[in-house]
Amino acid sequence: MTPTVLLADDEPLVRTGLRALLEQQGLTVVGEAADGAEVLPAVRRARPDVVLMDVRMPGTDGIEATRLLLDALTEPPKVLVVTTFDNDDYVHEALLAGASGFLLKRARKEEFAHAVRTVAAGESLLFPEAIRRLVTGRPPGGRYTRAAKALTRREAEVLRLIATGLSNQDIAAALVISLETVKTHVGNIFGKLGAANRSQAVVIAYEAGIVQPGHLG
Repeated sequence: MTPTVLLADDEPLVRTGLRALLEQQGLTVVGEAADGAEVLPAVRRARPDVVLMDVRMPGTDGIEATRLLLDALTEPPKVLVVTTFDNDDYVHEALLAGASGFLLKRARKEEFAHAVRTVAAGESLLFPEAIRRLVTGRPPGGRYTRAAKALTRREAEVLRLIATGLSNQDIAAALVISLETVKTHVGNIFGKLGAANRSQAVVIAYEAGIVQPGHLG
């Protein structure tokens, strides 16, 4: 089934370009929003699988629009934030708000299409190196420290492996445990951290000091 997409960007030319790019790749654009305040009503009308969300919009920005979607809808679409800069503070906050991943506006059209299909299938678009750049220089021990302390030693170990980009299958092999056990750990991690997906869990892990930029790879 072809994923459906809603475009949220305050620049009409950007929306036009993204629509053409995605439709060339066989995806279906079902709606547009010109600012963050329009996103939730547009999503309720069009019911897209994925929202391509510009994080820097006047008024209600992409961070707040992402929060609104996840808070207001029982089955919200996946959110891919789009940015010009790969060290954007807005992207960091959008991932903490529950976005499934982010893309640079200069990405190739094939990358956009792959990203949409990936998150529509329920997977997070996790780029460990990119997330590491986002969090480098930020002091750990912030708002998520208490939640992180609730993780068991094994859950923290699994989270560190998630942060390296490993799949559940890879983690099972690395720890010599069953895939079902890994899935249970991942579910527990998400629940304890209040994370909607792997990307959000990894950013929280950095925020809480469970994972540190210099300690991976």
